[in-house]
Amino acid sequence: MFIVSLFVNEGGNEPLKASWMIGIPLIVMALVAAACTQLFVNPILKDQGTSEAVDIRPAGEFPIADKPVTLRIYAVPPVEVEDINTNLFTTYVEERLNIKLEFVTASPAAKKERKQMLFASGEYPAIILSGDFTPDEQIKYGMSGVLQPLDELIDRYGVNMKRIFAANPKLRQAITTPDNHIYSLPDINECFHCWYSQKLWVNTEWLERLQLPEPRTAEEFYQMLKAFKTMDPNGNGIQDEIPLSGATDSWHTKITGFLMSAFIYNTDENYFYMDDGKVGMAAAQPEWKEGITYIHRLYREGLIDPSSFTQTLDGMIQLASHPEANILGSATVGHIRMAFSGLDNERNKEYSTIPPLIGPDGYQAAGYFNRVGNGQFAITDKATETEAAAAIRLADFLYSEEAVIRNEFGPENMWWRKGTQGEVDEHGRQAKFKLNPEYWDHLTQNEGWSQMGILYRNRDLRESWAVPKDPNTKEGYEHRLYLETVENYQGKEPPEVFPENVYVDPKEAFEAARLRVQMNEYIEAHMIQFITGAKQIDQEWEAYLEGFKGLKLDRYLHIYQKAYDNYTRTIKVLP
Repeated sequence: MFIVSLFVNEGGNEPLKASWMIGIPLIVMALVAAACTQLFVNPILKDQGTSEAVDIRPAGEFPIADKPVTLRIYAVPPVEVEDINTNLFTTYVEERLNIKLEFVTASPAAKKERKQMLFASGEYPAIILSGDFTPDEQIKYGMSGVLQPLDELIDRYGVNMKRIFAANPKLRQAITTPDNHIYSLPDINECFHCWYSQKLWVNTEWLERLQLPEPRTAEEFYQMLKAFKTMDPNGNGIQDEIPLSGATDSWHTKITGFLMSAFIYNTDENYFYMDDGKVGMAAAQPEWKEGITYIHRLYREGLIDPSSFTQTLDGMIQLASHPEANILGSATVGHIRMAFSGLDNERNKEYSTIPPLIGPDGYQAAGYFNRVGNGQFAITDKATETEAAAAIRLADFLYSEEAVIRNEFGPENMWWRKGTQGEVDEHGRQAKFKLNPEYWDHLTQNEGWSQMGILYRNRDLRESWAVPKDPNTKEGYEHRLYLETVENYQGKEPPEVFPENVYVDPKEAFEAARLRVQMNEYIEAHMIQFITGAKQIDQEWEAYLEGFKGLKLDRYLHIYQKAYDNYTRTIKVLP
C-alpha cells in the first residue's frame, strides 16, 4: 500500500447546495503551529512515504493498479455530506480505480487556518486536493520544492487533462508559473452566472406596490431606497423596512462592490482597474472619492443596514427571515437564495436583479469574474514516485464528465438521468441530462461529494441540462440565474479587467504578497471609516492619499504591471 494525503478547500464554489451552477508571516505561523500542533495536526498525517511501490497503469486504463492502493485523504467535506467515509461517490471512486480512501477530515469553518497550520508546522500531507493556493503561494511553495511540478505526470498519465488543455491552450498557460511549471490544478467551473456574480437583488413586489420604476441610475437607486424606508412597502404599518443590506464574509455580498461600480470599477478584491493596458489603483482615484461620498449619503440617511459592514451571511439570513413581515428591500448577494437560507423560503421569489447602476458621469460596470481560480490539487515533496503517479491518475479521473456529475449528484437514476426526447437545455437543444426535482429537498445527503475536490464543469456541460418552463421552481433556479444574467449583466463588464490569476516575478512574490495585504487592509479600513463618518472624507482625503506613499503604491503597481504585461504577452501568442 501507499499513502496519498489530500487537502480540500471549497471556498471557490458557490455557497449553497443550489449552486451546482458557484497572509500570516511565516514566522508567526510557525510559532502558532508549535503551540497548537496537538490541537490541529492529526497524528495520522505524520507517517508519510512508507508505502510499498505499486505499478500504476498507463493513462486511461482502469483500474489504475492490479493491487488495491490505499490513499490517505486529508479532506474538508461540505456540511451537507453526511459521512465521507461511507459516501456513495467515495465507494464509486474506490471501485473504479481500485483504491481505498482513508480520510482525515477538517470542518469547512477551519479550513484556512488548518492549511496554514499544516504548512507552517511541516505536517502537510503528500497530496492536497483543494488547497486554494493563490498564485503567490504556488510560486512560494513550488519554487522552494514543497510542491512538486506536475508537468511530466500530466504528460504521462493525463487523458482528460491533456484533452482540456488541447481544447484551451490558454488555460494551461494560465496555470503555468514563471519557471514554466504547473504546481497545482484548479477547479474549472465555467459558470456563466458566476462570471457576473456581483449582483444586486431588489424586492420587485415593493416596487409594484409603490409604483416605482426599476432604478437605472445611482440617483434613482437612492430615491428607491428612500421610498422603501419611508412608504411602508411591506404594508404592516410600521417603519421597519431595511432598504439595503449586505454581508462581509460570503460570495460577493459586500455592498461596496456593486455601488462603487457606478463610479469606477471595483470588485472588492484587489482594487485594480485597467486603463489601456495600464494597471491602476481604483481606491486612489477621484472617482473613488465620489463613490464613497455617495455611499456615505445612503448610510447617513439610514438607507443601508449598518450591520452590512460587520455581519456574516447568517446575519443577513436572520434579517431576511423576519417572522412577521418581509423587511428586506434589496441585497447584494451572488444569488438570492443565499439571503433566504436555502430553497424553501418563498420570499426569494419576490426579488429580481437590477443592472449595474449608471453613475453621474455615465459610468457603468458589471463585476466580471471569468477567470481561472486558485490552484486546488497539488503534490507535495512528501509524496513518493508511486504516490504521485496514483494521485495524478485520481486527479485526471475527477476531471472526467462521469466523475463530475456523480461527484455533485450521485449515481445515475437516483437524482439525475439522461435527457429524453422533448426535453430542452438552456439553448433550446436536446437536453443531455435531467435533474430530479427531489434533489433539492435534501438538506444533507450521502450520495455525492457536493463538489468537493477538483472538477471540470465547462459551460457546455453546465448548460446541457434540461430547464423547466418556470424558472421560479426549485429545479429552475439555475435557469433563473442564467436569465437574470443575460438580461442585466452580460456585456456590461469593462473591456479590460485585471486577471486575478497572474503570476508575479518569483523574486518579487513575497514582497507583492506583503504589499497586497497591507494595501487591502488600508483601503478597506478607510472605506468603512469614510462611509460611516468615522473619518470626514472632505477633510481627510488628502491624508488618505498620502498614506499610499508609505505603503509603496508605486512599487506595488510596478510589480503587478510587469506581471500583467508578461501574462498578456504570453496569452496573445496562444491559439
